[in-house]
Amino acid sequence: MNALIEARGIKKYFPVLKGVVFSKAVGWIKAVDEVSFSIEEGETFGLVGESGCGKSTIAKVILLLEEATSGSLLFRGEQVFEFKGKELREYRSSVQAVFQDPTSSLNPRTRISSIITEPLVVNNRLPAALVKQRMEETLTQVGLSTETARCFPHEFSGGQRQRIAVARSLIVRPSLIVLDEPVSALDVSIQAQTMNLLKDLQTRLGVTYLFIAHNLATVRYMSHQIGVMYLGKLVERGPAEEVFSHRIHPYTQALFSAALPSHPDIVKDEIVLSGEVPSAFNLPPGCRFHPRCEHALPMCSEVEPELREMAPGHYVACHLNRTS
Repeated sequence: MNALIEARGIKKYFPVLKGVVFSKAVGWIKAVDEVSFSIEEGETFGLVGESGCGKSTIAKVILLLEEATSGSLLFRGEQVFEFKGKELREYRSSVQAVFQDPTSSLNPRTRISSIITEPLVVNNRLPAALVKQRMEETLTQVGLSTETARCFPHEFSGGQRQRIAVARSLIVRPSLIVLDEPVSALDVSIQAQTMNLLKDLQTRLGVTYLFIAHNLATVRYMSHQIGVMYLGKLVERGPAEEVFSHRIHPYTQALFSAALPSHPDIVKDEIVLSGEVPSAFNLPPGCRFHPRCEHALPMCSEVEPELREMAPGHYVACHLNRTS
C-alpha cells in the first residue's frame, strides 16, 4: 500500500488581534499544532474529537481553503504547498469535499444538472455530450435517476440531497474525498444508507476518504485508521479496530465511554472528566489534557508527550503509557 496523502507536522495558528484601526497580534490560537498522519490509497482515515479540536481546520488545510502556518503536505509524494499552475489545478480536481449540511451546500436556484457538472466544467474542458454522459453515469452511481438532473434541490429529501453532493464530488473522478460530518444532519436510517453508499463507492472506484465525525459508531464502521484529536493535537492514532478495542490515552477512554452503547443492555464504565476544555489561546503547559486527567503525573504539567508506538501501528501521546 502507498500513502496517497501525508500530513507532516501541520500547524495552523490564527492571530488574536487587538485594536480597531492599527490592529496587532497579541497572541495565537493554535487550532492545529504539529499534526502528522497519512492515508493509504483506497482507505478511510477517521478523525474524531470534541468540537473545536481542529478536525475541520485540518480538512480546510488539505482542501487549500486555509494556508498552513508550517509543516508539509504530500500528495503522491509531491509537496502540495509548492504546487502552482497546472499542478495546483490537478490537485484541486483530485481532492473534493462533501460537507455536513447538503441544504446549505447546494444552490437552491440551480438545477441538479448544473450543480453536479460545475466541478467538471471548471476543471476540465470536455465536449457537452461527454459532460452529460459523465453526469448521468455519476447520478446512477449514487443511486439516483438521471431524470433528477432537471430538478432543483428543494424537491429532494435530506438523504437525496447528500447523494447529490456526493455525485458532485465524484464527477471529476477524484482520488481523495474529504467527508466533513457527512451524515450527522441526516436521520439515523438515512445515515446507514449513506454510509453504505460511501463504502460501496470506495470498493468500486477505489476512492480514498478523510472521514471527520463526532459519532464514534459511524467512524468505526467507515474507517480503516483512526486519529483522536484534543486541542489541536493527535493524542492517539492507529488501526480502527485496534484503537476501539485497546484505547490507551485517558482522553480516548473518556471520549469512547461517553458514546452511546450499540445495545441498551450493554453496561459501560462511565468516565466523567473534571473541568472545562482549556482555551486554544491560553493552552496549559505540558500535556494539554493534564488539567482534566485523573491519572496525571507531575511531569505531565511540564513536558509535552510525543506520539509513541505502543503496538504495531498504534501510537499514543501519553506519559502514563511510556514504554521506556
